[in-house]
Amino acid sequence: MLRPDLWDTGPVNTDDQPEPAGPGSPSAPEVAAGPEVAAGPAGPEVSVGPEVAAATAASPAARPRKIGLVAALAGCIVGADLITKIIAVANLTPGTSVRVLGGVVYLSILRNAGAAFSTGTGFTWILALIAIGVVVMIIRMARKLRSTIWAVCLGLVLGGAIGNLIDRIFRSPGVLRGHVVDFISLFGPDARYFAVFNVADSAITIGGITLVVTAMLGIDFDGGRTRRAPKAKPAAEAEATDRESDPGRG
Repeated sequence: MLRPDLWDTGPVNTDDQPEPAGPGSPSAPEVAAGPEVAAGPAGPEVSVGPEVAAATAASPAARPRKIGLVAALAGCIVGADLITKIIAVANLTPGTSVRVLGGVVYLSILRNAGAAFSTGTGFTWILALIAIGVVVMIIRMARKLRSTIWAVCLGLVLGGAIGNLIDRIFRSPGVLRGHVVDFISLFGPDARYFAVFNVADSAITIGGITLVVTAMLGIDFDGGRTRRAPKAKPAAEAEATDRESDPGRG
């Protein structure tokens, strides 16, 4: 027989029943956010492989600009050229030579109205304008320069051009007509075997020769190398190569 308290259908007292915990309820249990939720919309960081990093570092755009190297080297050349010319003018007498290094070098001061190594005499003002154009062109190129060897070449040429341009502007007989001071004579005095030159002429020559070699080696202005397309083989040579690689073909 069933007990009466088991089949009583009266109203149920809900005072002792726990209320459902809502989001703002103090008794609601805290839910720890997983790593995916904590990461947010940005998601986990993606690591770049060594191949991608190396390719990015080797790209021309990633290389630093070399305008500072060009300016520093040109400044050294201009300073050395100016100091040696001042010493030569103060201590050397025209018509007399000082023997140095056992006769390999003679110090013989001359006034050069022409270009490097006493060429182009009679076109002093034209040479001065050409030198100004060269200086402006190199300065504009140096802003985009990323190759070290190109920076060295252009720095030498720029320093030499400025060194001789200073003489063209500030020495007698006048602006853009000034004569360049030359004082280095090789193997004999007074340009007996080789034209008399100065530090600026040496820098221009070395920089120009190195520049030609650099271009022949295929080194680009941005530091990369020029890729040449492979030459196409003649049809007969290509067919012979295919036969050698495939003996069954005949």
